[in-house]
Amino acid sequence: MTASKSSRARNARAGAQASGSRNAARGGAAVKNGGANPSGTAVKNVGANRSGTAARDGGGRGQVRTGVARNGAAERGARTLDVQDDATPRGPAPWLQVTTFVLALAGLGVSIYLTIAHFTESALAGCSESGLVNCTRVTTSPQSYVFGIPVAVLGLAFYVFAVAIMSPWAWRAARREIHLLRIASLVVGIGFVLYLIYAELFIIGSICLYCTSVHAITFVLFVLTMFAVAAWGTKPGAAWKLRYARKLRLAPAAD
Repeated sequence: MTASKSSRARNARAGAQASGSRNAARGGAAVKNGGANPSGTAVKNVGANRSGTAARDGGGRGQVRTGVARNGAAERGARTLDVQDDATPRGPAPWLQVTTFVLALAGLGVSIYLTIAHFTESALAGCSESGLVNCTRVTTSPQSYVFGIPVAVLGLAFYVFAVAIMSPWAWRAARREIHLLRIASLVVGIGFVLYLIYAELFIIGSICLYCTSVHAITFVLFVLTMFAVAAWGTKPGAAWKLRYARKLRLAPAAD
């Protein structure tokens, strides 16, 4: 009996210890599982994911907006350059370029004819030789020479230069020296014309129709050149281009 009771008591204690160890193991696992709570981790991860996603999305949107702005600026810049290259007028108005060039060609033609008539001593066609209009009297007078050079030859040299300096290519030139040469040549030319008119009216007492036509062409070229200087400055090619480029930059780009 005594042995049986003691064995039962030992078995009961062993069972109690075994049950306690199982409960402790379960409790420890629960505690461990509770410490690594998936829900808590999920909350933390959700918060991190939301903030990270928001930050990434915000950065992406900012990059997209920045890219759009840059692309828009690039497109406007390209559009401005295209318009500037295609539509930028160079130099004064085209009508002035063409008019001065045609007038210079006309003056050259008359000067060539006067030079030929001077050296061949032939009469000028359609010009009277009596009264106020007397071409022969004018072309054979002492005043038809300046410094020993025939006035017709000086006129020819002037208009050879005028054709080059009045060409559209010269008007569009960016070098200021070309435009200054044009101004200087016209100032000298108009001064010489005034002298010849004075000589015809007050010294010779007759006028030559061909000479008068050259004087008139020189006067018109002088007026147009001074008008170009007043309107576009002494560097009209570059000044006009710069002014037009500024207008393109200030004007809103068309969509």
